[in-house]
Amino acid sequence: MPNETDKTNSAWDDWRWQLANSVTTIEELKLYINVSPEEEEAFHQVSERYGFRVTPYYLSLINKVDQNDPVRLQAVPDIRELEDLFHVEQLPSFHRSAVDSENPLWKEGRTDVSCIVHRYPDRVLFHLTNSCATYCRHCSRKVHAGQGSIATDRTQIDEGIAYIAERPEIRDVLLSGGDPLTLPDSKLEYVLSRLRQLPHVQIIRIGTRTPVTMPQRITPELCRMVKKYHPIWINTHFNHPKEITPEAKTAIERLLEAGVPVGNQSVLLKGINDTVEVMKELVHQLLIARVRPYYLYHADLVRGAEHFRTSIDVGMHIIENLRGHTTGFAVPQYVICTPLGKTPLNPNYVIATGPGYIVLRNYEWRTWRDPDRLDLI
Repeated sequence: MPNETDKTNSAWDDWRWQLANSVTTIEELKLYINVSPEEEEAFHQVSERYGFRVTPYYLSLINKVDQNDPVRLQAVPDIRELEDLFHVEQLPSFHRSAVDSENPLWKEGRTDVSCIVHRYPDRVLFHLTNSCATYCRHCSRKVHAGQGSIATDRTQIDEGIAYIAERPEIRDVLLSGGDPLTLPDSKLEYVLSRLRQLPHVQIIRIGTRTPVTMPQRITPELCRMVKKYHPIWINTHFNHPKEITPEAKTAIERLLEAGVPVGNQSVLLKGINDTVEVMKELVHQLLIARVRPYYLYHADLVRGAEHFRTSIDVGMHIIENLRGHTTGFAVPQYVICTPLGKTPLNPNYVIATGPGYIVLRNYEWRTWRDPDRLDLI
C-alpha cells in the first residue's frame, strides 16, 4: 500500500497509478492521517451507506492531525452524514421528497435516455460515468458514487448521442458524471468526435474535479486530443485555496495552452469556505492560476450532506464583501439550484424607485439618485 513517501516515486505522477492506488479502506486511510477511535467507528458506519474513495494525491494535502483540515472535511467520512439534520418528516412534502430523492434536482429534466438530462431548452447534461477519482462528502450525487456507470457501454453512449442528434435546438452539451475524466482518452474521444459531427452542437463542456483531486490526469496527450474538438470548455471545482497546488496549476496551464478556457464552480461549505477571508483568497488564487471564478453554489438539499449547508445569508454576506472589494470578474455568481433550475442570489443594490429616478447604493452603502427615463418610453 502506498504512503506519503510515494510522492518521490515516478509512478506518483501517473493518473492511472493514482486511480489504481486510491484509498478505499480505513486501514489504508490510517497510513495518511491520524484517525481517532471515534472516527474509525464513524467510517465503518458511514461506509455502509456511502462510497469512500480518495486519491493518494488528494490525501497528501491533508494535515495529518487537524480534524478540521478543509481537505479532510471534504474527503473523510463523518458521522453527521447519517444524521437527519433537517428532520425530514417535518418538512413540507415538496422538500421532503427532494431530500429523499436520489436525483432531487434533475426530475424536471429526466428523459427516456438514462444518461441524458434535458432541463433547459438548448442544452443537455450527458452523464458518462458514476465514477470519480475522489468521492466528495458534500456531493449532491453521493448516493450514486461508485454504483457502476451510467453509460456503461457504447450502446448507451450512442443512445445519448442519438438523442442529441435528433434535437437541433441543442447547441450546448455538458459532459458530466461522476467525472468524465476518469474515463480513458479513447472513450472520451469517441464521445467528442461523435458530438462534433453534429452541426448544431456549438459548444461542448466538460465538468471535472480531476485538476483538484487528481491533476495528473491532465496529460499532454489528453490536451492534444481535446484540442482537436474545439470549442471545448472545462469547469472544475476548487473549494479552498489549499487545493490550488503546483500540480493543480500545471494541470490548468496545460489546458490553457491547449486553448481550453477553465472556469471554477465552488460550493459554499460550512467550516470549509464560508468566510469572506477564505473565499477572497480562493478567488484571488484562482485568478493567479488564470481560472475564472464562475459559480458559487449554495449547497444542495441532499441527504447525508446537510451538515455542510450554511444559511443563504452567509453566502450573501460573502458576495457583499467581494463585490467592490476585489476584481470584478473575481466575484462568482452565487446561485441556488432548485428543481426549476439555477436561481441567482444577489445583494440588492436598488434602494428606491420613482417617476423618472432610481436610487442605487454601492458596496460602501453610499447612495446615488440616477435619472431613469423609463417614464418617457
